[in-house]
Amino acid sequence: MKMVENSALDAVKDIKDGSTLMVGGFGLVGIPEKLILALVETGTKDLTVISNNCGIDDWGLGLLLRNKQIRKMVGSYVGENKEFERQVLSGELEVELTPQGTLAERIRAGGAGIPAFYTPAGVGTPIAEGKEVRTFDGKEYVLEHGMTADFSLVRAARGDKAGNLAFNKTARNFNPMMAAAGKVTIAEVEELHEIGELDPDCIHTPGIYVQRMIVAPQEKRIERLTVQS
Repeated sequence: MKMVENSALDAVKDIKDGSTLMVGGFGLVGIPEKLILALVETGTKDLTVISNNCGIDDWGLGLLLRNKQIRKMVGSYVGENKEFERQVLSGELEVELTPQGTLAERIRAGGAGIPAFYTPAGVGTPIAEGKEVRTFDGKEYVLEHGMTADFSLVRAARGDKAGNLAFNKTARNFNPMMAAAGKVTIAEVEELHEIGELDPDCIHTPGIYVQRMIVAPQEKRIERLTVQS
């Protein structure tokens, strides 16, 4: 049985200033909305955040960015966030941009206990500067290190009281691997089931990786709404 917290505030109460967080989602899909809002309310600052992107100006991680609670951002995409761009250009925010596939593999490697790996992505570009480059079968590869975090905040469509999680479609892009790479993983789920109710074949993250959970509805905002004219 995993700890099911009464609120998002209770779930994030031990996240301290200076913590390193992995935050799941792809764009605004599958982001732990209520956990992010709770961090906004607590005011926790000097955070290092590892996530594919940084939300938008008025939602998701963009809210933490607006409050200047993020010290360093590790991601692959600036996205639709003008405040992100402004803080980078003004020197207020430290940023480590990583190719998206490399970012995913660094997180997966961290969760699997793999300290480093070689990849051809980024060879010959500023991404490879200061890193070890080796040649295998006549092709150059750059050494990248696995990543872990103090806390991983993930969003799942369904979970059970043992902590097993199932993600919906695009939400599987980063959430499962981040769940494995956090020292403490906090899962925000839309539906909470009794143990045994979820089909084992449909479980994406085993409960062994999850320490605590909250149940919360999701707004599921659209990053860029496109309609027929």
